[in-house]
Amino acid sequence: MGFRLKKLSGYEGVKGPLFMIIMDGVGLYRGEKDGYPGNAVEIAAPRTLCHLMEHEKIALRLKAHGTAVGMPSDQDQGNSEIGHNAMGAGRVFAQGAKLVEEAIESGRLFEGNTWKGIIANARAKKTPVHFIGLISDGNVHSNIAHLISLVGQCDREEVEEVYVHGLLDGRDVPPLSALRYFGEMEDYLWSLRAQADLQGKRRRYFVASGGGRMVTTMDRYEADWSIVERGYHAHVLGEGPRFPDSLTAIRALREKEKVDDQYLSHWVIHDPEDSGKPLTQIGDGHGVVFFNFRGDRALEISRAFVEADFTGFQRKTHPAVLYAGMLQYDEDTHMPPHYLVEPPTIDRTLPEYLAESGVPQYAVSETQKFG
Repeated sequence: MGFRLKKLSGYEGVKGPLFMIIMDGVGLYRGEKDGYPGNAVEIAAPRTLCHLMEHEKIALRLKAHGTAVGMPSDQDQGNSEIGHNAMGAGRVFAQGAKLVEEAIESGRLFEGNTWKGIIANARAKKTPVHFIGLISDGNVHSNIAHLISLVGQCDREEVEEVYVHGLLDGRDVPPLSALRYFGEMEDYLWSLRAQADLQGKRRRYFVASGGGRMVTTMDRYEADWSIVERGYHAHVLGEGPRFPDSLTAIRALREKEKVDDQYLSHWVIHDPEDSGKPLTQIGDGHGVVFFNFRGDRALEISRAFVEADFTGFQRKTHPAVLYAGMLQYDEDTHMPPHYLVEPPTIDRTLPEYLAESGVPQYAVSETQKFG
């Protein structure tokens, strides 16, 4: 198809160069919410921004959340990745959360070669499937509903061992809400074990390790590889303070550290028969799924599992696992090579139309954004 731009009738606009300046964290919310000022930038009353917003010809208010930017519902908040995709492309695409939801509901995810390979590997080798990721319903990096669907499908496909390595949120959800989400996860895993017992089947489905997202596993932009190292050693080797279950771990560490969920130290669940041993370790032949759909905080841990010549930290061991991401987190480096859901296809973008129309463009970025 041709890339033709048609002038809007009845809109004169402003003559001259057009600047698109993306300022992360700047929004138009006004007033108080839950006792907190809603918009620090607006409270500061920046002179130039306020001046621009007062002129109808150059000011237009856009929604930055929900279906307007490709999220599943209008209850879903936007984020940096979603905003950069929508503004940079100039049109709306289905974003990660919506793509995953649709793939699960339609069954396409479970019909894909990557999922089938993970299940076939687990059943043939009698090895576990490990799920690593953020446990909450914030729908910014992940959604607990997606994890429950994946674990449930493992049960239906007769996978005997599943371990969840859960990261505490407290950032895209209330700061001390982890017990709710981990409680839901523990209850679900217990129900699968109980049902299996009644049917005479073996199901070893447990939470195995975890930690706060800002100190365990989910670093981004290579800011602090020790965050990834801490998580890798907890998930793979079972290294860290040991507890009988995730709820006990969260309560004990909250009491000790007095911090919000996102900063809570890493922890490991011990073997029920030997508190000196971890419940599990990730070994050769195991399946590992990182179930976050957003890429920025999923990329480094993916590299730690996938890259043979990895240099981010000393892994101590590098098991030969079948690793998959929920999506492919970096298309430029094809990381990870295996993923469950196809990422959004970004095409027919505004820059393409401008280029075809002979409009000169110049783009500058301080750091590479995922979008």
